Amino acid sequence: MKPIKRQIIKIDEELCNGCGLCIEACYEGAIKLIDGKAKLVREDYCDGLGNCLPVCPTGAISFEEREALPFNEEEAGKPTDAHIKAAQAAGCPGSQARTIVKPSENDTIPARARGGCVSGGCPGSSAKTIARESELKSRPQREIAGQKPESELMQWPVQIKLVPVNAPYFHNAKLLVAADCTAFAYADFHKDFIKNHITLIGCPKLDASDYSEKLADIIRLNNIKSLTVVRMEVPCCSGIEHAAKEAIIKSGKMIPWQVKVISVNGSLVE
Repeated sequence: MKPIKRQIIKIDEELCNGCGLCIEACYEGAIKLIDGKAKLVREDYCDGLGNCLPVCPTGAISFEEREALPFNEEEAGKPTDAHIKAAQAAGCPGSQARTIVKPSENDTIPARARGGCVSGGCPGSSAKTIARESELKSRPQREIAGQKPESELMQWPVQIKLVPVNAPYFHNAKLLVAADCTAFAYADFHKDFIKNHITLIGCPKLDASDYSEKLADIIRLNNIKSLTVVRMEVPCCSGIEHAAKEAIIKSGKMIPWQVKVISVNGSLVE
């Protein structure tokens, strides 16, 4: 195959911290970790779509247009054992880290939310940001008009097992760690708990992993302002509270924290 001029990713090794999230996101196998740095090792495996861009916490990945081998779709579509394991651990492309921004009524929708180009690359370079156009209206106006309330979720993914430990949205964040049943039991969960928080959910009974290790990494590697745990009143749900306590101890950072308990009939116990 002869090189052609096309869009392809570029990795700034000085900015790369070697976290490996881009490798998990690249299901074509174009990127490998070499000497602690992510490197594009197969340009013919890079489709130029930038699935790796939004997961990079340091902004080390961008687009460039240059002479490169054409995308080898037939071979790149065959995942290696390493990528199968990464996919099982990290989930589908929907687990890419992204921030959900809700502008105030005086804000305009940013160019990247409209699909326009911004500095550093064209659509989707850097982090993916989602602006809800309806949020340009003030909340009181929507309530008076009888419109339905909207999501307060500020980031994606939300599963503890899927979220990267050093995503940009963790900076100066108020962290909410919730048992996944709580949002179904408590009617005003978004308004009373998710609002203005970075939300992580899990089930200590059904998930085999120990949440405390990952939560400790998140607290240790980021400037977390506070931690709120929301759990159900059932005994098996105490595991998520215990994991949060252990995480604070393991992190070596004593941050403000609290526990809220929801009853099975949907009321706030404490």
